[in-house]
Amino acid sequence: MGKTDLIFTLFKNNYEIINADSMQVYKGMDIGSAKPSLQERTEIPHHLIDFMLPSNQFNAGIFVRMANHLIPEILKRGKIPVISGGTAYYFKSFLFGLPTLPPVEPQIRDLLQKELITKGLPALYNELKRVDPLRAEQVEPGDSYRILRGLEVFRVSGKPVSAFKVPDTIRNDITPLVLGLERSRPELYKRINMRVDHMIEQGLIDEVKHLIEAGYTKKDPGMKGIGYGEFFLQAETGEFTTADVIELIKRNSRRYAKRQYTFFRKLPMVKWFCPSDTAIAKAVKSFIKNV
Repeated sequence: MGKTDLIFTLFKNNYEIINADSMQVYKGMDIGSAKPSLQERTEIPHHLIDFMLPSNQFNAGIFVRMANHLIPEILKRGKIPVISGGTAYYFKSFLFGLPTLPPVEPQIRDLLQKELITKGLPALYNELKRVDPLRAEQVEPGDSYRILRGLEVFRVSGKPVSAFKVPDTIRNDITPLVLGLERSRPELYKRINMRVDHMIEQGLIDEVKHLIEAGYTKKDPGMKGIGYGEFFLQAETGEFTTADVIELIKRNSRRYAKRQYTFFRKLPMVKWFCPSDTAIAKAVKSFIKNV
């Protein structure tokens, strides 16, 4: 049993799902993001899925604002909201809240966009390393959104992003039950490898081709995700066979799973279960009864 199976076992009645997977928000990226099927989304209402173009940026701040808006609406319908997905930073940002960064100043943002064109992203990334080395360590050199935002914060406030306090306690306006699924490392990696093989069988290669034919490139936020970005290496270098790309997706997926597991392990409120453990259902029922 995996996460999706568990959702349809425990949360089929009187629940609505809020997606917290950073890739499932994008249209046309169904197979590589393991998006729930239309039938599954009909059986249980899902939110924040399949509503953005891959060229648009989605981040933790947007996720938290949208989740905060959705939850009262779901509760008014007499349903229970369930946040589900694999982007750990979205969960942490929702549970603890976002750091209070200075608001956007259009003039600064416009100037940075012009500098991006005239100087190039590598030059701006080097600037970020000078003014906020800690932030630069957390950002990929090709992540234009976070590089520009880091420089924007510094130019507006004179302080690096790392200087703004990140909340370390759960928000006082929510009462969450946080469930984590754990498997042995060999079993987890085996399932990841099998899932990638299944994606290829479902047509992942054609899905990526259609996205590229639609005009999306490696610079688009959605196309940087695992299962999509690897194909650009094959097109650019000609050194990667399709089999190489598939193995790279598997490797990157395993590494990502390891990072996510490590991240969630640092959250003290998570209750860990084996997916087949019947105690999960008991924990959910107890929580609903006493909340």
